[in-house]
Amino acid sequence: MKIRVGVFFGGKSVEHEVSVISGLQAYNAFDKEKYEPIPIYITKENELYTGEPIANIANYRNIPELLKKSTRVFLMSEQNGVKLIQYPEKKFGSSEVAQIDVAFPVVHGANVEDGSLQGFLRHYNIPFVGCDVMASAVTMDKYVMKTVLKDNDIPVLDCVTLQAGEYQKDEKAAYTKVEEKISYPVIVKPVNLGSSVGIKVAKDQEELREALEYAFTFGPKVLIERAIMNLREINCAVLGDCEEAHASECEEPISSDEILSYEDKYVAGGKGGSEGMRTAKRELPANLTPEKREEIRQMAVKTFQALGCNGVSRIDFMIDKDTDQVYVNEINPIPGSLAFYLWEALGKPYAEMLDDMVKLALKREREEKSMMTSFDSNILQNANLSGAKGVKK
Repeated sequence: MKIRVGVFFGGKSVEHEVSVISGLQAYNAFDKEKYEPIPIYITKENELYTGEPIANIANYRNIPELLKKSTRVFLMSEQNGVKLIQYPEKKFGSSEVAQIDVAFPVVHGANVEDGSLQGFLRHYNIPFVGCDVMASAVTMDKYVMKTVLKDNDIPVLDCVTLQAGEYQKDEKAAYTKVEEKISYPVIVKPVNLGSSVGIKVAKDQEELREALEYAFTFGPKVLIERAIMNLREINCAVLGDCEEAHASECEEPISSDEILSYEDKYVAGGKGGSEGMRTAKRELPANLTPEKREEIRQMAVKTFQALGCNGVSRIDFMIDKDTDQVYVNEINPIPGSLAFYLWEALGKPYAEMLDDMVKLALKREREEKSMMTSFDSNILQNANLSGAKGVKK
């Protein structure tokens, strides 16, 4: 019997469109002999839709028309699995559209990749691929991620964070806070976004003001760190879990500016992003010495496991060419197109990588089911709500 995989993509995120591309690439890459993938599109209003039209990338040129041809659904958890139920339900007959055995989130950015969707799936007791709720939240908060990596002796750049309210209350104090700890040039980025969204380099206070105001349009908290100007960027993915994990090949993305932009990643390949990260400009494998390649690959695995990741994540590194020092820049718990091209470079087909990820999700589900999550108690038989302090003692 085939494993029914619900491939979730889209969502209320500035990276919504990238997620659609990544999700449909994954949907199409599944081994259809073993899996029955079911596309589940999350609109920007967090509504769920499925159906054959959802699986066709061309239909997303006109999303209102796409939704008219598709079926809106909600999840219903039962003992024998999770059902997709048509909404609104039929007055007569079954409203069940499909069932899924495992969820496969292919989502990017705040409100979906940050543990929100993972918590939603956990609520329905459905096994899901990738990082759990905690690891998703930690990896998507760049400041929290840095503190965890520092505690595990993994090199990251020092940083400062600013809240929007803090900046609005006293701009001068905010500039002083940054300048006392970090010298120009600095890089400013929203604390919980990926895909190079909302990022600017600032070489002086005026550019810092512009960068902060730009970053704050994407979120209430930003991170500022030293900008390495003589820079090489290297990416490496990791597949596995806390017990066993392996690193992919390394790539060096080619940027058109001081930083790798959203356009560099998804548009510059010449096909309007229709093939996701496959068409981005890169050197693969990266031109590294064997020693430096192995240093980065080992650091990638250490980072992945220190953050409690599962499935496939991509770790983005920076090399300061003036010192040859390697730093972890950020981690993408659900990378664009799931970084399949980094595994293909080592001879692992996309379908095989997806298979490995589903196996890891089912392994985690078996382990969690073996743990005690409740125990019999007679506390409710003796409960008395008449006391002012309740029953907790």
